[in-house]
Amino acid sequence: MTPDRARGRADESVGTGAGEAPGAPTPSRLPREWIAAALRRERVKAGISLSELAKRAGIAKSTLSQLEAATGNPGIETLWALAVALGVPFSVLVESPAPAVTVIRAGEGPTVHAEQASYAGTLLSAAPAGVRRDIYHAAVEPGSVRESDPHIPGSVEHLVVSTGRLLAGPRDETVELAAGDYMSYRGDVPHLYEALEPGTTFVLVMQHV
Repeated sequence: MTPDRARGRADESVGTGAGEAPGAPTPSRLPREWIAAALRRERVKAGISLSELAKRAGIAKSTLSQLEAATGNPGIETLWALAVALGVPFSVLVESPAPAVTVIRAGEGPTVHAEQASYAGTLLSAAPAGVRRDIYHAAVEPGSVRESDPHIPGSVEHLVVSTGRLLAGPRDETVELAAGDYMSYRGDVPHLYEALEPGTTFVLVMQHV
């Protein structure tokens, strides 16, 4: 995205009024929570403090604190300075967030069939550039809950149930899954796995930036 296109997008989304024609309708505003979450995520990923980021961007620490608390009303100049200081494209701070939890039920999803064999492949998740993925096979039984602490920032877990039924996901967003169901969710928040049937097994892919 070029700076001009990004700036135009921000004018429309953030609603600063910059570059609006006389009589133009008031542009819609981005939820402050989107920007706050993006700022916190990218700052933690960069490993810098609130004070250091404010210094690099040339803004007051109190201003940045308000933005990360979703109480500030950022203008284009402030967001642009923060994006430069973080070393990320402007769009990263204003784009709509991806769903926190994705579920694909058995039999759903884009499937491609082989021409000369009884084989069908269903894409559940494409790997983003620059990520690492570890693959695990897990077996769980009813009667106890596997509580998992947050992994490193930016972690995402992909889970496919092989047999049985499983309750899984972030603590406040758990989903009941059956054999063949797929789910993805943030791994950098507290999450859990609980078997709902004996003999429950699943494949777990842990994705790290």
